[in-house]
Amino acid sequence: MLSDPMLLPRRAVDVPGAPIAIEVRNAPAGGRVTVRRLGDPVAEQNRDGDSDIVLEGLPEGGYGVELALSDGRLARTAVDVRADVRTRLRYGFVAAYPPGADPAPIADVVRRLHLTAVQFYDWAYRHADLLGGGEEYRDALDQPVSLETVRAYAAAVRDAGADPLGYAAVYAVGPEEWPEWEQHALLAPSGAPYALGDFLFLVDPAAPEWLAHFTADLRRSIDEVGLTGFHLDQYGYPKYARRPDGVVVDVAESFVRTLNGIRRALPAARLVFNNVNDFPTWRTAKVAQDALYIEPWEPQTTLGALAATATRARLSGGGLPVVFAAYQHVYDTADRAAADRATALTMATLYSHGATQLLAGENGRVLVDPYYVRNHTAESETLDLLTRWYDFVVEHDEVLLAPGIADVTDAYVGGYNNDCDVAYTSAEVSEEATAGRVWRRITDAGGRLVVHLVNLVGQPDTTWDAARAPFGDPGAGRIRVRRLLGSTPRIRVADPDGSGRLEELEVRLDGDAAVADLPTLRAWQLVVIDPAELVRDGAELP
Repeated sequence: MLSDPMLLPRRAVDVPGAPIAIEVRNAPAGGRVTVRRLGDPVAEQNRDGDSDIVLEGLPEGGYGVELALSDGRLARTAVDVRADVRTRLRYGFVAAYPPGADPAPIADVVRRLHLTAVQFYDWAYRHADLLGGGEEYRDALDQPVSLETVRAYAAAVRDAGADPLGYAAVYAVGPEEWPEWEQHALLAPSGAPYALGDFLFLVDPAAPEWLAHFTADLRRSIDEVGLTGFHLDQYGYPKYARRPDGVVVDVAESFVRTLNGIRRALPAARLVFNNVNDFPTWRTAKVAQDALYIEPWEPQTTLGALAATATRARLSGGGLPVVFAAYQHVYDTADRAAADRATALTMATLYSHGATQLLAGENGRVLVDPYYVRNHTAESETLDLLTRWYDFVVEHDEVLLAPGIADVTDAYVGGYNNDCDVAYTSAEVSEEATAGRVWRRITDAGGRLVVHLVNLVGQPDTTWDAARAPFGDPGAGRIRVRRLLGSTPRIRVADPDGSGRLEELEVRLDGDAAVADLPTLRAWQLVVIDPAELVRDGAELP
Protein backbone atom coordinates (compact mmCIF):
# COMPACT_ATOMS: atom_id res chain seq x y z
CA MET A 1 0.00 0.00 0.00
CA LEU A 2 1.29 3.45 -0.91
CA SER A 3 2.13 5.78 1.95
CA ASP A 4 0.13 8.99 1.89
CA PRO A 5 2.02 11.88 0.31
CA MET A 6 2.99 14.58 2.77
CA LEU A 7 3.95 18.24 2.44
CA LEU A 8 6.14 19.71 5.18
CA PRO A 9 7.00 23.42 5.12
CA ARG A 10 10.69 23.87 5.87
CA ARG A 11 9.76 26.58 8.39
CA ALA A 12 6.71 27.05 10.58
CA VAL A 13 6.52 30.73 9.60
CA ASP A 14 7.99 32.46 6.54
CA VAL A 15 8.87 36.12 6.08
CA PRO A 16 6.80 38.18 3.60
CA GLY A 17 8.44 38.38 0.20
CA ALA A 18 11.01 35.62 0.84
CA PRO A 19 10.99 32.27 -1.03
CA ILE A 20 8.99 29.51 0.71
CA ALA A 21 10.32 25.94 0.64
CA ILE A 22 8.07 22.91 1.20
CA GLU A 23 9.45 19.40 1.48
CA VAL A 24 7.57 16.63 -0.36
CA ARG A 25 7.53 13.11 1.08
CA ASN A 26 6.12 9.80 -0.19
CA ALA A 27 5.33 11.19 -3.62
CA PRO A 28 6.50 10.61 -7.19
CA ALA A 29 8.28 13.31 -9.12
CA GLY A 30 6.36 16.19 -10.66
CA GLY A 31 2.87 17.41 -9.96
CA ARG A 32 0.89 20.62 -10.14
CA VAL A 33 1.03 23.09 -7.24
CA THR A 34 -1.83 25.44 -6.37
CA VAL A 35 -1.60 28.13 -3.70
CA ARG A 36 -4.84 29.51 -2.30
CA ARG A 37 -5.77 32.33 0.03
CA LEU A 38 -9.20 31.91 1.60
CA GLY A 39 -9.98 29.40 -1.11
CA ASP A 40 -9.06 31.57 -4.07
CA PRO A 41 -6.05 30.54 -6.22
CA VAL A 42 -3.25 33.10 -6.04
CA ALA A 43 -0.46 31.11 -7.70
CA GLU A 44 0.04 27.93 -9.70
CA GLN A 45 3.19 26.20 -10.87
CA ASN A 46 4.62 22.85 -11.86
CA ARG A 47 6.87 20.95 -9.48
CA ASP A 48 10.23 20.09 -10.99
CA GLY A 49 11.35 16.50 -10.47
CA ASP A 50 11.40 15.25 -6.89
CA SER A 51 12.70 18.47 -5.35
CA ASP A 52 11.15 20.74 -2.76
CA ILE A 53 8.30 22.96 -3.81
CA VAL A 54 9.70 26.49 -3.82
CA LEU A 55 7.18 29.31 -3.92
CA GLU A 56 7.94 32.90 -4.70
CA GLY A 57 7.48 35.27 -1.80
CA LEU A 58 3.91 35.94 -0.69
CA PRO A 59 2.32 38.83 1.18
CA GLU A 60 1.57 38.39 4.89
CA GLY A 61 -1.24 35.96 5.60
CA GLY A 62 -2.21 32.29 5.72
CA TYR A 63 -2.26 30.13 2.60
CA GLY A 64 -3.29 26.64 1.60
CA VAL A 65 -0.92 24.71 -0.67
CA GLU A 66 -2.03 21.69 -2.72
CA LEU A 67 0.06 19.29 -4.77
CA ALA A 68 -1.91 17.32 -7.35
CA LEU A 69 0.10 14.22 -8.32
CA SER A 70 0.03 12.38 -11.63
CA ASP A 71 -1.39 9.27 -9.93
CA GLY A 72 -4.47 11.24 -8.83
CA ARG A 73 -3.49 11.74 -5.18
CA LEU A 74 -3.61 15.15 -3.54
CA ALA A 75 -1.36 16.40 -0.75
CA ARG A 76 -2.10 19.54 1.26
CA THR A 77 -0.44 21.80 3.79
CA ALA A 78 -0.59 25.43 4.83
CA VAL A 79 2.00 28.17 5.07
CA ASP A 80 2.00 31.10 7.45
CA VAL A 81 3.62 34.28 6.14
CA ARG A 82 4.15 37.06 8.67
CA ALA A 83 6.78 39.54 9.68
CA ASP A 84 6.56 38.75 13.41
CA VAL A 85 6.25 35.09 14.44
CA ARG A 86 5.24 36.18 17.93
CA THR A 87 1.88 37.58 16.83
CA ARG A 88 0.58 33.99 16.75
CA LEU A 89 1.08 31.23 19.33
CA ARG A 90 0.58 27.72 18.04
CA TYR A 91 2.19 25.99 20.98
CA GLY A 92 3.82 22.58 21.36
CA PHE A 93 5.95 20.81 23.95
CA VAL A 94 8.88 18.51 24.65
CA ALA A 95 9.37 16.74 27.98
CA ALA A 96 12.18 14.19 27.57
CA TYR A 97 15.87 14.92 26.98
CA PRO A 98 17.81 11.62 26.94
CA PRO A 99 21.47 11.63 25.94
CA GLY A 100 22.10 11.36 22.21
CA ALA A 101 18.47 11.93 21.18
CA ASP A 102 17.79 12.84 17.55
CA PRO A 103 16.17 16.29 17.26
CA ALA A 104 14.78 15.64 13.76
CA PRO A 105 11.43 14.18 14.93
CA ILE A 106 10.89 17.25 17.14
CA ALA A 107 11.52 19.54 14.16
CA ASP A 108 9.16 17.45 12.00
CA VAL A 109 6.28 18.03 14.43
CA VAL A 110 7.06 21.77 14.55
CA ARG A 111 6.91 21.91 10.76
CA ARG A 112 3.93 19.58 10.32
CA LEU A 113 1.77 21.47 12.83
CA HIS A 114 3.17 24.96 12.09
CA LEU A 115 4.13 25.46 15.73
CA THR A 116 5.46 28.92 16.53
CA ALA A 117 6.81 28.02 19.99
CA VAL A 118 7.71 24.86 21.89
CA GLN A 119 7.65 24.62 25.67
CA PHE A 120 10.70 22.80 27.04
CA TYR A 121 9.01 21.27 30.07
CA ASP A 122 11.17 20.36 33.10
CA TRP A 123 14.44 20.80 31.24
CA ALA A 124 16.21 22.48 34.18
CA TYR A 125 18.18 21.01 37.09
CA ARG A 126 16.07 22.56 39.86
CA HIS A 127 13.32 25.18 39.99
CA ALA A 128 15.52 27.56 41.99
CA ASP A 129 18.77 26.58 40.27
CA LEU A 130 18.15 26.09 36.56
CA LEU A 131 21.72 25.34 35.47
CA GLY A 132 23.28 23.84 38.57
CA GLY A 133 23.37 20.22 37.43
CA GLY A 134 26.23 20.24 34.94
CA GLU A 135 25.93 18.59 31.53
CA GLU A 136 23.90 15.54 32.63
CA TYR A 137 21.64 15.35 35.68
CA ARG A 138 18.32 14.16 37.04
CA ASP A 139 15.61 16.79 37.41
CA ALA A 140 13.56 17.48 40.53
CA LEU A 141 11.33 14.46 39.82
CA ASP A 142 14.28 12.18 38.96
CA GLN A 143 13.97 12.29 35.17
CA PRO A 144 17.29 12.09 33.27
CA VAL A 145 18.30 15.22 31.36
CA SER A 146 21.17 15.76 28.95
CA LEU A 147 21.88 19.46 28.48
CA GLU A 148 23.46 18.58 25.13
CA THR A 149 20.07 17.20 24.02
CA VAL A 150 18.29 20.32 25.29
CA ARG A 151 20.66 22.46 23.21
CA ALA A 152 20.16 20.26 20.14
CA TYR A 153 16.39 20.43 20.48
CA ALA A 154 16.52 24.21 20.93
CA ALA A 155 18.62 24.60 17.79
CA ALA A 156 16.28 22.34 15.79
CA VAL A 157 13.22 24.29 16.92
CA ARG A 158 14.88 27.60 16.03
CA ASP A 159 15.92 26.25 12.61
CA ALA A 160 12.29 25.21 11.99
CA GLY A 161 11.18 28.80 12.59
CA ALA A 162 9.80 28.51 16.13
CA ASP A 163 10.86 29.68 19.59
CA PRO A 164 12.20 27.21 22.18
CA LEU A 165 10.78 28.35 25.53
CA GLY A 166 12.26 27.00 28.74
CA TYR A 167 9.89 26.08 31.54
CA ALA A 168 10.51 28.08 34.73
CA ALA A 169 8.19 28.42 37.71
CA VAL A 170 8.26 31.99 39.00
CA TYR A 171 7.94 31.23 42.71
CA ALA A 172 8.88 27.59 43.36
CA VAL A 173 11.81 26.44 45.49
CA GLY A 174 12.81 22.87 46.23
CA PRO A 175 13.86 21.45 49.63
CA GLU A 176 17.58 21.69 48.88
CA GLU A 177 17.41 25.42 48.16
CA TRP A 178 14.64 26.29 50.64
CA PRO A 179 16.85 27.45 53.55
CA GLU A 180 18.22 30.20 51.31
CA TRP A 181 14.77 31.54 50.39
CA GLU A 182 12.36 30.70 53.22
CA GLN A 183 12.38 34.29 54.47
CA HIS A 184 10.28 35.14 51.37
CA ALA A 185 7.75 32.32 51.90
CA LEU A 186 4.06 32.68 51.14
CA LEU A 187 2.46 31.34 54.32
CA ALA A 188 -0.81 29.43 54.64
CA PRO A 189 -3.20 30.13 57.56
CA SER A 190 -1.52 27.28 59.45
CA GLY A 191 1.80 29.14 59.27
CA ALA A 192 3.35 26.54 56.97
CA PRO A 193 4.52 27.66 53.53
CA TYR A 194 2.18 27.13 50.62
CA ALA A 195 3.55 24.24 48.57
CA LEU A 196 3.05 22.00 45.56
CA GLY A 197 2.93 18.55 47.07
CA ASP A 198 5.87 18.04 49.38
CA PHE A 199 8.67 18.95 46.99
CA LEU A 200 8.16 22.62 46.07
CA PHE A 201 7.58 25.59 48.39
CA LEU A 202 6.28 28.97 47.26
CA VAL A 203 7.93 32.35 47.71
CA ASP A 204 6.81 35.88 46.90
CA PRO A 205 7.92 36.06 43.25
CA ALA A 206 8.44 39.83 43.41
CA ALA A 207 10.71 39.78 46.45
CA PRO A 208 13.69 41.78 45.11
CA GLU A 209 16.35 39.28 46.19
CA TRP A 210 14.49 36.32 44.65
CA LEU A 211 13.59 38.20 41.44
CA ALA A 212 17.21 39.25 40.89
CA HIS A 213 18.34 35.63 41.29
CA PHE A 214 15.56 34.29 39.07
CA THR A 215 16.13 36.73 36.22
CA ALA A 216 19.88 36.08 36.32
CA ASP A 217 19.17 32.34 35.97
CA LEU A 218 16.90 33.04 33.00
CA ARG A 219 19.52 35.21 31.32
CA ARG A 220 22.17 32.48 31.73
CA SER A 221 19.78 29.95 30.22
CA ILE A 222 19.43 32.02 27.07
CA ASP A 223 23.18 32.44 26.78
CA GLU A 224 24.21 28.86 27.60
CA VAL A 225 21.33 26.73 26.27
CA GLY A 226 20.03 28.63 23.24
CA LEU A 227 16.51 29.25 24.51
CA THR A 228 14.76 32.31 23.09
CA GLY A 229 12.27 32.83 25.91
CA PHE A 230 10.43 31.23 28.79
CA HIS A 231 7.21 29.59 29.81
CA LEU A 232 6.65 31.17 33.22
CA ASP A 233 4.57 28.91 35.44
CA GLN A 234 2.56 29.28 38.65
CA TYR A 235 0.02 26.99 40.34
CA GLY A 236 -3.07 29.17 40.72
CA TYR A 237 -2.71 29.74 44.46
CA PRO A 238 -2.61 31.48 46.82
CA LYS A 239 -4.47 34.65 45.89
CA TYR A 240 -3.32 36.45 49.05
CA ALA A 241 -0.79 35.32 51.64
CA ARG A 242 1.29 36.66 54.50
CA ARG A 243 5.10 36.56 54.45
CA PRO A 244 7.24 35.77 57.51
CA ASP A 245 7.90 39.52 57.90
CA GLY A 246 4.15 40.11 58.29
CA VAL A 247 3.57 41.72 54.89
CA VAL A 248 0.34 40.66 53.15
CA VAL A 249 1.06 39.83 49.52
CA ASP A 250 -1.51 40.40 46.77
CA VAL A 251 -0.16 37.58 44.60
CA ALA A 252 -1.77 38.86 41.40
CA GLU A 253 0.00 42.20 41.83
CA SER A 254 3.18 40.35 42.72
CA PHE A 255 2.93 38.43 39.43
CA VAL A 256 2.57 41.71 37.56
CA ARG A 257 5.70 43.15 39.21
CA THR A 258 7.55 39.90 38.50
CA LEU A 259 6.64 39.86 34.81
CA ASN A 260 7.57 43.50 34.43
CA GLY A 261 10.91 42.81 36.10
CA ILE A 262 11.62 39.85 33.81
CA ARG A 263 10.73 41.91 30.76
CA ARG A 264 13.11 44.68 31.81
CA ALA A 265 15.88 42.14 32.32
CA LEU A 266 15.14 40.21 29.09
CA PRO A 267 13.71 42.71 26.59
CA ALA A 268 14.11 40.41 23.55
CA ALA A 269 12.85 37.17 25.14
CA ARG A 270 9.50 35.61 24.27
CA LEU A 271 7.54 35.38 27.52
CA VAL A 272 4.43 33.27 28.14
CA PHE A 273 2.88 33.30 31.63
CA ASN A 274 0.46 30.65 32.87
CA ASN A 275 -2.82 32.14 34.07
CA VAL A 276 -3.98 29.04 35.95
CA ASN A 277 -7.76 28.75 35.77
CA ASP A 278 -7.86 32.33 34.45
CA PHE A 279 -6.00 33.71 37.51
CA PRO A 280 -5.07 36.52 37.16
CA THR A 281 -5.64 37.14 33.43
CA TRP A 282 -7.43 40.39 34.15
CA ARG A 283 -4.23 41.73 35.73
CA THR A 284 -1.55 40.15 33.54
CA ALA A 285 -3.26 40.96 30.21
CA LYS A 286 -1.71 44.44 30.22
CA VAL A 287 1.82 43.28 31.08
CA ALA A 288 4.53 43.25 28.42
CA GLN A 289 4.34 39.55 27.58
CA ASP A 290 3.80 37.77 24.28
CA ALA A 291 0.58 35.80 24.79
CA LEU A 292 -2.32 35.16 27.14
CA TYR A 293 -1.98 31.53 28.18
CA ILE A 294 -4.68 29.91 30.31
CA GLU A 295 -4.74 26.47 31.91
CA PRO A 296 -8.44 25.64 32.51
CA TRP A 297 -9.62 23.52 35.43
CA GLU A 298 -12.92 23.12 37.25
CA PRO A 299 -15.30 24.99 36.97
CA GLN A 300 -14.20 25.51 33.34
CA THR A 301 -15.37 22.04 32.35
CA THR A 302 -17.71 22.77 29.44
CA LEU A 303 -17.25 23.98 25.89
CA GLY A 304 -19.26 27.06 26.76
CA ALA A 305 -16.94 27.85 29.67
CA LEU A 306 -13.90 27.62 27.37
CA ALA A 307 -15.63 29.94 24.91
CA ALA A 308 -16.45 32.51 27.59
CA THR A 309 -12.90 32.51 28.95
CA ALA A 310 -11.42 32.84 25.47
CA THR A 311 -13.73 35.76 24.74
CA ARG A 312 -12.72 37.54 27.96
CA ALA A 313 -9.04 36.97 27.22
CA ARG A 314 -9.34 38.30 23.67
CA LEU A 315 -11.06 41.44 24.93
CA SER A 316 -8.49 41.95 27.70
CA GLY A 317 -5.39 41.16 25.69
CA GLY A 318 -5.45 43.96 23.14
CA GLY A 319 -4.38 41.71 20.27
CA LEU A 320 -2.16 39.25 22.15
CA PRO A 321 -2.55 35.65 20.96
CA VAL A 322 -4.65 33.51 23.31
CA VAL A 323 -3.80 29.85 23.96
CA PHE A 324 -5.31 27.24 26.27
CA ALA A 325 -3.50 24.36 27.95
CA ALA A 326 -6.63 22.22 27.67
CA TYR A 327 -5.25 18.77 28.47
CA GLN A 328 -7.27 15.99 26.89
CA HIS A 329 -7.17 13.45 29.73
CA VAL A 330 -9.83 11.61 27.74
CA TYR A 331 -7.13 9.81 25.70
CA ASP A 332 -6.28 7.86 28.87
CA THR A 333 -9.89 6.83 29.55
CA ALA A 334 -11.63 6.36 26.19
CA ASP A 335 -11.02 4.79 22.82
CA ARG A 336 -9.16 6.80 20.21
CA ALA A 337 -12.20 7.75 18.11
CA ALA A 338 -14.20 9.04 21.10
CA ALA A 339 -11.16 10.99 22.34
CA ASP A 340 -10.53 12.44 18.86
CA ARG A 341 -14.10 13.70 18.76
CA ALA A 342 -13.56 15.41 22.13
CA THR A 343 -10.39 17.04 20.79
CA ALA A 344 -12.20 18.15 17.62
CA LEU A 345 -14.93 19.86 19.67
CA THR A 346 -12.34 21.50 21.94
CA MET A 347 -10.42 22.81 18.93
CA ALA A 348 -13.62 23.95 17.21
CA THR A 349 -14.60 25.90 20.33
CA LEU A 350 -11.22 27.56 20.75
CA TYR A 351 -10.58 28.27 17.07
CA SER A 352 -14.06 29.74 16.59
CA HIS A 353 -13.39 32.05 19.54
CA GLY A 354 -9.97 33.22 18.36
CA ALA A 355 -7.78 30.98 20.53
CA THR A 356 -5.49 27.97 20.06
CA GLN A 357 -4.67 24.89 22.15
CA LEU A 358 -1.44 23.54 23.60
CA LEU A 359 -1.84 19.81 22.97
CA ALA A 360 0.71 18.20 20.66
CA GLY A 361 4.47 17.90 20.67
CA GLU A 362 7.48 15.64 21.21
CA ASN A 363 7.70 13.22 18.27
CA GLY A 364 3.93 12.85 17.96
CA ARG A 365 2.37 12.89 21.41
CA VAL A 366 -0.52 14.67 23.09
CA LEU A 367 -0.90 16.06 26.60
CA VAL A 368 -3.16 14.21 29.01
CA ASP A 369 -1.77 15.48 32.31
CA PRO A 370 -0.30 18.71 33.78
CA TYR A 371 2.90 16.73 34.43
CA TYR A 372 3.93 16.64 30.79
CA VAL A 373 6.14 13.60 31.19
CA ARG A 374 2.88 11.63 31.48
CA ASN A 375 1.89 12.23 27.87
CA HIS A 376 0.10 9.99 25.38
CA THR A 377 1.51 8.55 22.18
CA ALA A 378 -0.91 9.65 19.48
CA GLU A 379 -2.17 7.11 16.99
CA SER A 380 -1.76 7.92 13.29
CA GLU A 381 -5.45 8.89 12.99
CA THR A 382 -5.03 11.44 15.80
CA LEU A 383 -1.94 12.94 14.16
CA ASP A 384 -3.81 13.15 10.85
CA LEU A 385 -6.68 14.94 12.63
CA LEU A 386 -4.29 17.43 14.23
CA THR A 387 -2.51 18.02 10.92
CA ARG A 388 -5.77 18.78 9.12
CA TRP A 389 -6.99 21.12 11.85
CA TYR A 390 -3.67 22.92 12.36
CA ASP A 391 -3.44 23.41 8.58
CA PHE A 392 -6.98 24.76 8.69
CA VAL A 393 -6.32 27.36 11.39
CA VAL A 394 -3.24 28.62 9.50
CA GLU A 395 -5.01 28.75 6.13
CA HIS A 396 -8.00 30.63 7.59
CA ASP A 397 -6.08 32.75 10.07
CA GLU A 398 -7.54 36.08 8.99
CA VAL A 399 -11.12 34.97 9.73
CA LEU A 400 -10.23 33.05 12.91
CA LEU A 401 -7.33 34.54 14.87
CA ALA A 402 -6.77 38.06 13.54
CA PRO A 403 -7.09 40.83 16.14
CA GLY A 404 -10.25 42.87 15.85
CA ILE A 405 -12.66 40.04 15.01
CA ALA A 406 -15.96 40.85 16.73
CA ASP A 407 -18.87 38.66 17.82
CA VAL A 408 -21.98 39.99 16.09
CA THR A 409 -24.35 37.07 16.70
CA ASP A 410 -26.90 39.08 18.67
CA ALA A 411 -26.90 41.85 16.08
CA TYR A 412 -27.69 39.53 13.15
CA VAL A 413 -29.77 36.49 14.17
CA GLY A 414 -33.36 36.20 15.34
CA GLY A 415 -36.66 37.53 14.13
CA TYR A 416 -35.98 41.16 15.05
CA ASN A 417 -32.72 41.32 13.11
CA ASN A 418 -33.45 38.75 10.39
CA ASP A 419 -30.08 39.53 8.80
CA CYS A 420 -28.34 36.16 8.84
CA ASP A 421 -29.14 32.75 10.26
CA VAL A 422 -28.96 29.02 9.74
CA ALA A 423 -31.65 26.36 10.06
CA TYR A 424 -31.59 22.55 9.95
CA THR A 425 -34.44 20.16 9.28
CA SER A 426 -33.68 17.77 12.16
CA ALA A 427 -31.99 19.85 14.85
CA GLU A 428 -32.38 23.15 16.63
CA VAL A 429 -29.77 25.90 16.39
CA SER A 430 -28.52 27.55 19.57
CA GLU A 431 -26.51 30.64 20.42
CA GLU A 432 -25.04 28.73 23.37
CA ALA A 433 -23.14 25.46 23.50
CA THR A 434 -26.15 23.19 24.10
CA ALA A 435 -26.13 19.40 23.92
CA GLY A 436 -28.22 18.04 21.06
CA ARG A 437 -28.14 21.26 19.01
CA VAL A 438 -26.01 23.02 16.43
CA TRP A 439 -24.03 25.76 18.16
CA ARG A 440 -24.00 28.84 15.95
CA ARG A 441 -21.79 31.89 16.30
CA ILE A 442 -21.37 34.81 13.88
CA THR A 443 -18.38 37.14 13.78
CA ASP A 444 -17.32 40.13 11.72
CA ALA A 445 -13.81 39.67 10.38
CA GLY A 446 -12.73 42.74 8.50
CA GLY A 447 -16.14 43.23 6.88
CA ARG A 448 -16.77 39.55 6.18
CA LEU A 449 -19.44 37.68 8.11
CA VAL A 450 -18.11 34.40 9.45
CA VAL A 451 -20.62 31.80 10.66
CA HIS A 452 -19.29 29.04 12.90
CA LEU A 453 -21.35 25.86 13.13
CA VAL A 454 -20.33 23.33 15.80
CA ASN A 455 -22.17 20.02 15.81
CA LEU A 456 -23.38 19.02 19.28
CA VAL A 457 -26.17 16.84 17.93
CA GLY A 458 -26.00 13.42 19.58
CA GLN A 459 -23.91 14.59 22.54
CA PRO A 460 -25.33 13.96 26.04
CA ASP A 461 -23.55 17.00 27.50
CA THR A 462 -20.97 19.63 26.57
CA THR A 463 -18.03 18.55 28.73
CA TRP A 464 -14.88 19.21 26.71
CA ASP A 465 -12.63 16.59 28.31
CA ALA A 466 -14.86 13.53 28.02
CA ALA A 467 -15.53 10.78 25.51
CA ARG A 468 -17.78 12.11 22.77
CA ALA A 469 -20.47 10.21 20.92
CA PRO A 470 -20.41 10.04 17.11
CA PHE A 471 -21.57 13.31 15.60
CA GLY A 472 -25.31 13.28 14.97
CA ASP A 473 -27.03 14.31 11.76
CA PRO A 474 -28.85 17.65 12.07
CA GLY A 475 -30.45 17.13 8.68
CA ALA A 476 -30.36 19.46 5.71
CA GLY A 477 -28.95 22.88 6.53
CA ARG A 478 -29.69 26.20 4.91
CA ILE A 479 -28.25 29.66 5.43
CA ARG A 480 -30.15 32.88 4.72
CA VAL A 481 -28.57 36.32 4.60
CA ARG A 482 -30.11 39.71 3.85
CA ARG A 483 -28.70 40.90 0.55
CA LEU A 484 -27.92 44.31 -0.90
CA LEU A 485 -30.02 45.84 -3.62
CA GLY A 486 -28.82 44.67 -7.01
CA SER A 487 -26.29 42.14 -5.77
CA THR A 488 -25.81 38.60 -4.55
CA PRO A 489 -23.43 37.91 -1.66
CA ARG A 490 -20.67 35.40 -2.07
CA ILE A 491 -21.09 32.46 0.33
CA ARG A 492 -18.37 29.86 0.88
CA VAL A 493 -17.95 26.99 3.31
CA ALA A 494 -14.92 25.15 4.69
CA ASP A 495 -14.56 22.03 6.84
CA PRO A 496 -11.25 20.86 8.35
CA ASP A 497 -12.40 17.27 7.88
CA GLY A 498 -13.54 17.90 4.31
CA SER A 499 -11.48 19.52 1.56
CA GLY A 500 -9.95 21.84 4.17
CA ARG A 501 -10.50 24.98 2.09
CA LEU A 502 -13.30 27.40 1.33
CA GLU A 503 -15.57 26.26 -1.48
CA GLU A 504 -18.33 28.15 -3.27
CA LEU A 505 -21.98 27.50 -2.49
CA GLU A 506 -24.71 28.02 -5.05
CA VAL A 507 -26.64 31.10 -3.96
CA ARG A 508 -30.33 31.62 -4.77
CA LEU A 509 -32.36 34.79 -4.32
CA ASP A 510 -35.52 34.66 -2.21
CA GLY A 511 -37.02 38.12 -1.88
CA ASP A 512 -34.74 40.25 0.25
CA ALA A 513 -32.59 37.24 1.15
CA ALA A 514 -29.89 35.18 -0.45
CA VAL A 515 -30.13 31.48 0.36
CA ALA A 516 -27.66 28.60 0.10
CA ASP A 517 -27.82 24.93 1.06
CA LEU A 518 -25.06 23.76 3.37
CA PRO A 519 -23.10 20.52 2.98
CA THR A 520 -23.32 17.80 5.63
CA LEU A 521 -22.12 19.05 9.02
CA ARG A 522 -19.40 16.95 10.62
CA ALA A 523 -17.75 18.51 13.70
CA TRP A 524 -17.36 22.13 12.59
CA GLN A 525 -18.04 24.25 9.53
CA LEU A 526 -16.85 27.72 8.72
CA VAL A 527 -19.19 29.73 6.47
CA VAL A 528 -17.77 32.96 5.05
CA ILE A 529 -20.15 35.55 3.61
CA ASP A 530 -18.60 38.39 1.70
CA PRO A 531 -21.04 41.17 0.83
CA ALA A 532 -18.16 43.33 -0.42
CA GLU A 533 -17.11 40.93 -3.20
CA LEU A 534 -20.35 41.12 -5.18
CA VAL A 535 -21.47 38.65 -7.81
CA ARG A 536 -23.77 40.77 -9.99
CA ASP A 537 -27.24 39.39 -10.70
CA GLY A 538 -27.75 41.61 -13.74
CA ALA A 539 -28.87 44.79 -12.02
CA GLU A 540 -26.72 47.87 -11.61
CA LEU A 541 -26.17 49.28 -8.15
CA PRO A 542 -27.52 52.81 -7.73
